[in-house]
Amino acid sequence: MRIPLTLDRPLVFLDLETTGLSVSQDRIIELAIIKVMPQGDVLERVRRFNPGMPIPAAATAVHGITDEDIRDEASFAQRARSLASLLDDCDLAGFNVRRFDLPMLVVEFRRAGLAFDLEGRRVVDVQAIFHHEERRDLSAAAHFYLGREHPEAHSALGDIRTSAAVLSAQLARYDHLPKDLTGLHQYCDEYMPIESELERWFQSESDGARVFRRGKHRGRSLAEVAAHEPDYLLWMLGAEEMDGEVLDVVRAELRIQTRDSAPPD
Repeated sequence: MRIPLTLDRPLVFLDLETTGLSVSQDRIIELAIIKVMPQGDVLERVRRFNPGMPIPAAATAVHGITDEDIRDEASFAQRARSLASLLDDCDLAGFNVRRFDLPMLVVEFRRAGLAFDLEGRRVVDVQAIFHHEERRDLSAAAHFYLGREHPEAHSALGDIRTSAAVLSAQLARYDHLPKDLTGLHQYCDEYMPIESELERWFQSESDGARVFRRGKHRGRSLAEVAAHEPDYLLWMLGAEEMDGEVLDVVRAELRIQTRDSAPPD
């Protein structure tokens, strides 16, 4: 593998397979890396881990890894030190690593009692380049699906005319698309759910806990941050244009922490 970049330290391409998408509750079951050295040498490694929990059928349907496949594998924690050493002093790359793989990896290392610090590492996300460089607007959709330009771009009426024409072309092109509004709604919900600002900030876990989805504490629970780094929440309370629902949740958690830390009468 030859990367047309000048490297001053190893660049590691990585990808994870997991039991699901929850950073706080799911676990890594496979880690693949390609380590490209500045001199051009390439090292490939694939490691599987027993997550200590059943692999949901929905996850197996994506990556094909079953409970039987990893039954005799070591846990991530048992291999964490050797993995950390393998990734030490390396820059990182991959597809969607900034939003998924790296947050998941940081939390897994934390569970193993190790700090996997991204500070000082350069992180190249192939998905970010793809989405930034390739047009993904209505004009691009008109060119792809309709074979024509969209001369009325950013004219409201022109945009919705083209949107309707693109939808008709999509329904004709993809036989598997639902042909009713309820089905199309569910299809869109699965791939692009409508999220409130609260949902953009926090992921709600099954036990009722809220986990940060953005910011410097992404992957950590709101309760943990309130207990150990309340100044960050105070910053949120003072930030301009912060959503009211988000502020209500932050205030409520700070009140809980203040109550729980108060000395008994």
